[in-house]
Amino acid sequence: MNSLHAPITIVRPQIIEFGVGVAGRLGKWASDQGFRRTLVVSDAFNASRVELLGLPGEVTIFPEVRPEPDTHNLERLLDVANAVNADLVVGFGGGSAMDLAKLAAVLAGSSQSLREVVGPNKVASRRRVGLAQVPTTSGTGSEAGIRALVTDPETQAKLAVESIHMLADIAVIDPGLTFTVPAATTAATGVDAMAHCVEAFTNRKAHPLIDLYAIEGVRLVGRFLARAVADGSDAEARAGLSLASLYGGFCLGPVNTAGGHALAYPLGTRWHVAHGAANALIFPHVLAFNTPAAPEKTEAVVSALGLAAAPSQAAVFEQAHGFCHSLGIEMRLSGLGVPRDDLPTMAGDAFAIRRLLDNNPRDLSQADILSIYEAAY
Repeated sequence: MNSLHAPITIVRPQIIEFGVGVAGRLGKWASDQGFRRTLVVSDAFNASRVELLGLPGEVTIFPEVRPEPDTHNLERLLDVANAVNADLVVGFGGGSAMDLAKLAAVLAGSSQSLREVVGPNKVASRRRVGLAQVPTTSGTGSEAGIRALVTDPETQAKLAVESIHMLADIAVIDPGLTFTVPAATTAATGVDAMAHCVEAFTNRKAHPLIDLYAIEGVRLVGRFLARAVADGSDAEARAGLSLASLYGGFCLGPVNTAGGHALAYPLGTRWHVAHGAANALIFPHVLAFNTPAAPEKTEAVVSALGLAAAPSQAAVFEQAHGFCHSLGIEMRLSGLGVPRDDLPTMAGDAFAIRRLLDNNPRDLSQADILSIYEAAY
């Protein structure tokens, strides 16, 4: 872990526009590139403000993105994408919208199906359309990454696609678009951004080239999240969280997340808990569990959040739990409507997510996972 001589590959969108008020720059870029038919992938709320992007030509809006989208949601999008034959796809919303936009960009008009591209590097050829990402929350960092996830409703498992062909040509990050995000969502998505950074920082595949983004992302959340929750129009705080989310996205490609996200996913797939809320609830439990395997890095995380020193696993848990609870986040599975008798099934589902659990700095058995769920209940 944290080997300076280990090889690593870093990818970024070719253009990143960042700052309050930059949303309209997407339209100029699209016009300069000669795009004339655009498909915007969004939820219902963001569909109502697509004009902020200033897109040229014919614009078709798919406003049906659902939280934790499933394959049926994707199939409906692909029907629309194939019908309109757009030359530019724009993800405009949270991680769900941006992930579906990635998949539409590579699957619309392709001979490959979703099932054929699940996994790493299985998209056969370069996409034929442009891809732009415009986040409206500060959590997933999906605008900077090459992964997309959808839920299989039959197995209730996440299907993860990873491909360089899903890297955006441009990411337009306008913190002003997040001013309307409610306090509860701001809190949960902010902790999700932090969890990306923390899980990459303490990861078995951690690397100094990513560590600097990861720990700075944690510092930004520690400095600005409470401010943004208290005052959604605080432009500096919103910009700080947008940057933290972007840095979290930088962490996901070369390093990825670990145990925290593996344990959070069944909450979303089985009980439709929002991804940010699930990660926030699980975060302090897994951070404390991992402390013996990464004591120095855990200490750095606690310090970056602006919390008092935590000399023991119990103290780490108390500090991290207190941080999340102080933001008004529900920190009990029972409070989110998860039934106790489903915890063993959830533990089995989480234990099967080897692509993430194998990154965790400390081995998590199925019994360990169940114990964490029970402690969180």
